[in-house]
Amino acid sequence: MTDQNRPPVPGPPGRPADGAPAGETGTAERLALNRTGSFEWDLDARTLDIDTAGLLVFGLDPASFDARPETLADVLEPAERARLDAATEEAVKGGHNAYSVHFRVRLADGREQWTHVQGRILRGGDGRARRVIGLVRDATAEVTHSDFVLELEKRRRRQTGIVEQTTSALARAVTVDDVTAALTGPGGTSRLGTDGLVLALLDNSALNVIALSGESPKVLHDLGGGRLDPRFPLADTVLSGQPRFSGSLAALTRRYPALEPHAERLKFEAAAYLPLIAQARTIGGLALFYRHRTTFTADERNLCLGLAAIVAQSLQRAKLFDEEREFATGLQAAMLPRRIHDIEGGEIAVRYHAAWSGRQVGGDWYDVIALPKGRCGIVVGDVQGHDTHAAAIMGQLRIALRAYAAEGHPPSTVLARASRFLAELDTDRFATCAYAQVDLGTGTVRVVRAGHFGPLIRHMDGRVGSPRVRGGMPLGISTDFGDEEYPETRLDLVPGETLVLYTDGLVEEPGADIDAGVRTLIMEVSAGPAGAEALADHLSDRLWERWGSGDDVALLVLRRSPDPGSPRAPRLHQYIHQADPEGLSEARTIVRQALSDWDMADLADDAELVTGELLVNVLLHTEGGAVLTLEVLPEPVRRVRLSVQDRSSAWPRRRSPGETATSGRGLLLLDALTARWGIEPRGEGKAVWCEIGPRETRP
Repeated sequence: MTDQNRPPVPGPPGRPADGAPAGETGTAERLALNRTGSFEWDLDARTLDIDTAGLLVFGLDPASFDARPETLADVLEPAERARLDAATEEAVKGGHNAYSVHFRVRLADGREQWTHVQGRILRGGDGRARRVIGLVRDATAEVTHSDFVLELEKRRRRQTGIVEQTTSALARAVTVDDVTAALTGPGGTSRLGTDGLVLALLDNSALNVIALSGESPKVLHDLGGGRLDPRFPLADTVLSGQPRFSGSLAALTRRYPALEPHAERLKFEAAAYLPLIAQARTIGGLALFYRHRTTFTADERNLCLGLAAIVAQSLQRAKLFDEEREFATGLQAAMLPRRIHDIEGGEIAVRYHAAWSGRQVGGDWYDVIALPKGRCGIVVGDVQGHDTHAAAIMGQLRIALRAYAAEGHPPSTVLARASRFLAELDTDRFATCAYAQVDLGTGTVRVVRAGHFGPLIRHMDGRVGSPRVRGGMPLGISTDFGDEEYPETRLDLVPGETLVLYTDGLVEEPGADIDAGVRTLIMEVSAGPAGAEALADHLSDRLWERWGSGDDVALLVLRRSPDPGSPRAPRLHQYIHQADPEGLSEARTIVRQALSDWDMADLADDAELVTGELLVNVLLHTEGGAVLTLEVLPEPVRRVRLSVQDRSSAWPRRRSPGETATSGRGLLLLDALTARWGIEPRGEGKAVWCEIGPRETRP
């Protein structure tokens, strides 16, 4: 290699490097001008060779430096020295070839300087570290700028988080109440980055406060709501459409002197008053309060304006939903009976819950119809679809079914005519319903259903039955297919029992089989209170709100008045269904328990035996269930009267059974165990009765 091609050799600091043109600076000088020096640390000799620029970075005098590493380390504070030692030791002992570390150096003039050391470790053939060479430089400007950038990035992340969290919370808000809950509920103010807020909507010439959070709520309410008075900041913002930012309470009161009397009660320092503008129209105002903030930067003002825009759009959407819902529920309410009249011999409760889906109203309905001879008709139904057309069809069908029922037709005819009426309308909709004629005087219930759920019956002891009610096709479809048969099923409602009719919205649980919903309904009917109104409220609270609000719900609860007798002559009634295998055993248990409660346990064995005999006779030899009545006759003769009523007109006959006969001893048993017995005609059937107790003494 010729001298001409040899690379330049660094010379002493301050002098041009060899080979460098005159007037130009060498490498070492350029490093020194940038407050960067170099060093070589001999680990075996424990000496440190550092150039003048490097010593100046540490604030050391080059003339007095003794080449000892400890002299340089003494310049550092203990924490910073530990930071440097840890980085170096980790690199040397960890087998690394290089390391880099930032630490602080306090200079003689008191300034704090960030210093950066970058070293390369030179190792021998055995892998042991021999020397460390590297650079040391003043990194204060770099670190300070980095801290500024990090702080700026932190603020921006915080602002972005506020916007994202607020947008996410309000995206789930459907109604105006949902919006206010998102702003004032748990985490609402922290989500917005504020210490309090007032949200008000414009209503003609007034501001109505709809949300309030923070300290001094009464004062904030008084200052935020009321008539539009420009002497107050929120009203001024709404009227002008311009935001107002105040960094201190003193500045705010100077601008709005009307606030002066309230200043001592206000627990905030800074405030942002923002107009809520949606579709180029001011719909209200939002005030954000801060305890400590004294200035609003450009970014913070933009953040507040962005939050106001998000809130305004959410409120506009929520107001539209509330208006649509009010329209929908108003339309639905107009189609339903305005008032349910009281009924003699019982109590009735109805509930209707509209789906939370804007104008998409459903076709669910209920009705109670007065019928001749003191009877009443009850109906619950559902027209296909969830729109205003379904509601309109429901209204027409309800009126038509009411008219057919009021004419005195039997239930099967009422549904057949209603199906024909629906088929003749200009619609492709069908409907399902359950209709029953109820005579509360006798407890007779005649039920028909058209593709709908059958009724539930809650017995006096809390058990809930689901009678097998035969049914026909949905209304409208049955006529199209030429099958308008709706067979009747007779049920008996004893005093104190409750009949429940409902639509599918009460038992539809999203993602679950509808049979599971019916089982849950049966459980809740059994666990609920006895009264019709209380039970209707219980079912609404436990089921409609539990499943959600995706469908309409119509619910009707009818309870026959209980017949407890009197304290001295108590009475109970129980219906035993023919298809209920547990009914006979439960009836015997109920009789024994009742007599024990009435202090007549000495008659329980005979009464239980007679009860079983009479009920078995009905269940084996008739085609229906039986109504058991147990009562205590008034004094002077204290006896138990037991009656079993059925629908059969065939009277029992006295027979003489042989020794091996398995039946025919019922009347003989009555003769042996009872003081008196007899048979009475009861409407469509009969009642076999007996009295158990002391026999009459004849003179």
